[in-house]
Amino acid sequence: MTGPAAILVAAVFGAIVGSFLNVCIYRLPLGQSVVWPSSACPHCKRSLAWFENLPVVSYLVLWGRCRTCRHPISGRYPLVEALTALMCAAAWWYYGPGALVFSRLLFGCALIVLFAIDLEHHLLPNVITLPGMAAGFALSFVCGPGWLDSLFGIMVGGGVLYGIAELYYRVRHEEGLGMGDVKMLAMIGAFIGWKLTLVTLMMASFAGSLVGVALMVAHKGGMKYALPFGTFLALGAALAATTGQGILDWYLRFW
Repeated sequence: MTGPAAILVAAVFGAIVGSFLNVCIYRLPLGQSVVWPSSACPHCKRSLAWFENLPVVSYLVLWGRCRTCRHPISGRYPLVEALTALMCAAAWWYYGPGALVFSRLLFGCALIVLFAIDLEHHLLPNVITLPGMAAGFALSFVCGPGWLDSLFGIMVGGGVLYGIAELYYRVRHEEGLGMGDVKMLAMIGAFIGWKLTLVTLMMASFAGSLVGVALMVAHKGGMKYALPFGTFLALGAALAATTGQGILDWYLRFW
């Protein structure tokens, strides 16, 4: 079930899923349906033929341009498709068939969508975070981290960021974190439990601080420059879900 043929099928399936994730990334911030109408060029609005919707392949064949208006197509499309294909292939190879691989892939797809949307729009849609929170908790009854850890993960993830946001507002009298970040970390907690949620927050904060300092050094942002923290949370959660337990065990050996 995890031989080369099965992994290849998982990769092809992942590329198809990645094509749908691109639709979500483009349409959700605009408040549009992700199922209707069919895919179209965002510039000339022409509906795409089936052979223009082949993941990665169509982009390469068309040299990254619309077949009609020749307007450049964003490189995000093949990147998301290739990343999702790689994620599905790696997850199937590592976990094998079962509830856990489904949970991890659903989690990974949500992180990809949230990463891309927050990076471009500074927005974390409720239509992803709230159902994701419920799905993570429901799946915890049949696979890791277990329902109790998942429940604590929701409480810790949402509670910690909400407390930080509230403290920042009371001290500075301005919003430092949005509620989207709070709900996203609660969703992360539902999927990976409270311990790895803290690892996620630590890595996201560290990465965000490094990027923030780099921007200030490059004179491209000040202390009030709004960084898309959800993007860093997505990266931190991806690392925590795959290597977080090893990081946590390494850290606890010092105590």
